[in-house]
Formats: sequence, structure tokens, C-alpha cells
Amino acid sequence: MLISYLLFIPAMLSASSPNGTEIFSGKTMGTTYHIKVLMPLNKEKGGVFSSFSSSSSSHIKARKRLKNDIDTRLMAVNKSMSVYSPTSEISVFNRAEKNQVMNISPDFYSVMLTGKNLYQITHGAWDATLKPLVDLWGFGTKHQTADLPPPETIREHLEHTGFNHIKIYNSPHALEKRAVGTTLDLGSIAKGFGVDAIAEMMRRQGYNNFLVEIGGEVVAGGEKRANTPWMVGISRPDKGGNPNAVYTAFPLRNRALATSGDYRNFIAIEGKEYSHIINPATGYPVSNGVVSTSVIADNCTFADGLATALVVMGSAKGVELVNNLKDTECLIVVRSDDGKLTDYFSRGFPKQ
Repeated sequence: MLISYLLFIPAMLSASSPNGTEIFSGKTMGTTYHIKVLMPLNKEKGGVFSSFSSSSSSHIKARKRLKNDIDTRLMAVNKSMSVYSPTSEISVFNRAEKNQVMNISPDFYSVMLTGKNLYQITHGAWDATLKPLVDLWGFGTKHQTADLPPPETIREHLEHTGFNHIKIYNSPHALEKRAVGTTLDLGSIAKGFGVDAIAEMMRRQGYNNFLVEIGGEVVAGGEKRANTPWMVGISRPDKGGNPNAVYTAFPLRNRALATSGDYRNFIAIEGKEYSHIINPATGYPVSNGVVSTSVIADNCTFADGLATALVVMGSAKGVELVNNLKDTECLIVVRSDDGKLTDYFSRGFPKQ
């Protein structure tokens, strides 16, 4: 979320660049996607970047086929995890009764396993069962609220939350709701999974050099060109500021990057601004000074969810956690009362 994608150009469904890079873009999951991919891979030359003419018929067919495959794959993810679709898997689960076992797709199962891991390692700071509270504060499928929710209503909703109220079955893949009123919202992790799904699909088809971005979540595969890594940037966390203003940028190769923060999605109630990220322990929007968290990891599903959890955890606990995770790095940006931004890095996060 909230990444400044430095290397993309918007609006075009597909196009060719002078160096043979194909550019694809479109809409998905209530946001947009942008993809750059070097295609096709010239296998006859040992996997080096191809100089294959972008106007040849075979290249045009490959480009159209890939665009169709991208849209088809993203449509399947959206049909599984969109809370805005009444027929999606997640919506069907949310309507299910207590103790009802529901078979789920491999996609949904994979996301739920990652969610279970995140819930455990963050001690509940990441929790996908906050939908009633997200709706109550006006950030979900309900209309935005004009008044502060009553404390007793928040406490009542908290009784139905907790990822531990959901049992995940391995064979066959299934879910069971263990508490009345428990519902899911995977908005903090689904876009990351969508990025991973497209990256996996392209690698399976032989494309190893690409940059995939959905709603700001990124996977960089291979290189932009020979001996040149992809460059990615993190947006400056200013509310109402220039969305293309870059806070920091660095190279990324065969890794995922996800960012979360309070500077794009927030509401104002009675003159005070409230973040869209809810603290699972209190039921209230997070208010700890953290304005942006960025996570680098092996996959974007995990990075996406962890970035949200770090906003809840704060800089000290967040960096401590990440420093104890394998192949994971983070940058947490905190704004003080006087507006000053301070960066907190894990040990291996790339610095300018």
C-alpha cells in the first residue's frame, strides 16, 4: 500500500517500451495494478533479455495472452476475497453460522494460513476479524460515520473479534467459525496475495524479469535490464500532500515490498482525524505517531499483513519483532507532535 511506483506510467492497458519492456495496467480489488515485464525471455541465448521485435505477430500474441492471463487471475482472487461481492467466498463465510464448516479454495486457504502466522507472531496486532469495527468506524462496506461510535458499541463488537475464533482445516481446505458474529475482512493482506499470484503465474510461464504492483504493494522479479535492478520508492507520508513525492527509494530484486500508513485513508470526526487501521486490542483507530510502515519480505502476502501490524505495534516493538524474523526488514516512520519525522530501521533495511 501507498508505494510511489517510480517506474510505471499510468492509464495504458498494455504498451511496449523502446527497450522491449511490456507495460500492463488495469483495475482490480478497488484499486489499480501496474506491471512491467521483459518478454519474451530468449531461452536460445541462455536466458538473456531478448531483442525480439515487439511488432512481430508472435510477440503481439504473447502480449495479449499475458494481459488476459493477468486479468483472469486477478478476477479469481477478487471473487474469493472481496467483501464487496455478496457471492465471494469471504462473503459466504461471513454469513455462515457458528460451527458451520465451509470448504474454501486454495487461494483463500493460503491467505488464511499466512494470516494465522501473522496473528500469532504479532500477538494479535494483525487480525482479520475486525470487520464489524472497520464498518462501525466508516472504513468498510458501511457508510462513513459522522459521530464517534459509542464506547459500549465498540466493546460489544470486540466480543466477536479474534482470529483465534476461526479454525482452519488442512484436508480438505475448510474454515469453521467458532464464535457467533465473527466475520473476516482481508483488505490488509489480499492485495499482497494478488501481487504474489501474478508474480507466480509469470514465473511459471517463463517470465523472470518483472515488476508487479497492486495498490502500492510490489514484487520485483529479476532485473529491469541486465545488471540493473528495479528501483522502488516509498511515498512521503504527508496527509493531503503530493502522492508522487518520494520519501526514500532503493533497489529491489526478487523480493516483495508493502507499505501501510495513516496518510491516505482516514476520516475526520468532530474535528479530529482517525486512521483506518484499527487496534484489535481497543477497537479504536491507532494513534501512536506511526505514519508509515514498509516491509521487505520474500512474499507480498506476508509483507502486506505485517506492514499493517507494525502500525499497531509501534516502532520499538515492531523493529524488535522484525529483527527476529528471517529474511524480513522494515522501515517505520513516526511523526512527533511538532511534525518531525523519525525513521526506525530493522538491521538490514536498505538505506540511501
